[in-house]
Amino acid sequence: MSSEESIRVRIAPSPTGLLHVGTVRTALFNYYFARQNKGNFIIRIEDTDTARSTKEYEENIITGLQNLGLVADEDPIKGGPFGPYRQSERKATYRPYLEQLLAEGKAYYCYCTKEELEKVHKEQMAQKQAPRYPGTCHGRSEEDKKNRIAEGIVPVIRLKIPGSLKTVVFKDLIRGKIEQHTKELDDFIIAKDLDNPLYNFVVVIDDVMMKITHIIRGEDHIPNTFKQVLIYQAIGVKNPPHFAHLPLILNSDKTKLSKRKNKVSINDYLGEGYLPEAILNFLSLLGWNPGNNQEVMDLNTITSLFNLGKVQKSSAVFDTTKFLWINGQYIRSLPFEKFIERSRNFLGKYAEQNPTLLEHALVLIQERCKKLSDIPELLAPLLEEKDIDISLLTSQKIPPTTVALALEIGQRVMQNWDKSEAFTIVNKAEICEELKQLFLKEIVAHNLKNGDVLWPIRAALSGQQSSPGAFEMIWFSGREKSLQKLKIAHAALRT
Repeated sequence: MSSEESIRVRIAPSPTGLLHVGTVRTALFNYYFARQNKGNFIIRIEDTDTARSTKEYEENIITGLQNLGLVADEDPIKGGPFGPYRQSERKATYRPYLEQLLAEGKAYYCYCTKEELEKVHKEQMAQKQAPRYPGTCHGRSEEDKKNRIAEGIVPVIRLKIPGSLKTVVFKDLIRGKIEQHTKELDDFIIAKDLDNPLYNFVVVIDDVMMKITHIIRGEDHIPNTFKQVLIYQAIGVKNPPHFAHLPLILNSDKTKLSKRKNKVSINDYLGEGYLPEAILNFLSLLGWNPGNNQEVMDLNTITSLFNLGKVQKSSAVFDTTKFLWINGQYIRSLPFEKFIERSRNFLGKYAEQNPTLLEHALVLIQERCKKLSDIPELLAPLLEEKDIDISLLTSQKIPPTTVALALEIGQRVMQNWDKSEAFTIVNKAEICEELKQLFLKEIVAHNLKNGDVLWPIRAALSGQQSSPGAFEMIWFSGREKSLQKLKIAHAALRT
């Protein structure tokens, strides 16, 4: 790549499933690199697997990336100067390159049958050798070829590795120099026939024709890269793209990330109420960090800090606990109006609640919400009337006499509290602070601990083990209703 060339990166997913977290991580690192270098971020769809590829999966991938904020400069929908951007629509471009390699003797037809190759591989393994193609058809006679065609054998096309070449080498922008001895490679298949080239061949041709300058992808592609380097050399490309191989993503038990042990579809996480910005933030930290303790960063911040050279070589662990924590940080930082908007699809049976009451409940749970699917469970203590559970009042090992005193203090504060104004979201902080001062005064006067008084009051008002604090519960329930609930709890305790 010359210094005058603009940066062009791509992701090339296959539309054989829903948008995968690994695809998004790869897209992110390509996106950051392109934006930092004022280059172009391209989406190319590799849909040559016609049996498994669908338009629905393609749409899910492209729109899914867009909805996450990763908008491509060129893609199958938007188009661009190097289209089409689907491999299935580019078939005519591959045949001339195959014909060129055959004409130059850099590729050849292979007429070996599956049974013949299996026999060779068994013999090689018996001698403790890696199974590889022995180059049988490179020297096969024309007469033998004709006979095999007459037998109905359909030949494939193999790339011939030059006999003088001892190693295949490329420089990885993350891992440095990587090489493989050619004895570990064989004359691999690049096409089923002139009209059906295979992955490693078409991806090279596409990258050349689309003037891709950097290929940033997972380290599981390193074996493919050796083959692709050989193809670049065979078709005469003197300056192939730069390569950078990202670390694998592992489950918490250090096995390769898979849907058997973890959710891997972005749809799954969005459906659970993970915010798009939190998903991008978390996935960006799988193999990279800004060099400090900063963990919560938006797309623009990461773009400004990202450095491909600081991407780690070792595998990255998909830490679901950390993911949940980051998502909670984003939920808590949402302006309340945005939190209400994002919550709408997760309210369940509470969607029909009185709007004002629902808003009051939502403002109380936002600080405790880690993912939007938690909302119904968090709303239950506020919107569900529940009979008082005496065991709950004393579950913190507070003596029953102290619990009774706490409920008496609560009633007295409510009865003496001269507060006639309506409780609103606007005055919530003021109300809670006023209640705090009133209760602390009583707590000190009776020589009690805060928890001895506030726990029983919170439990009496919510009827739940987990709920907002005592002051917030009083703000939510209102003075009269709070007083009524405290009286009922006190009477139940005494019976």
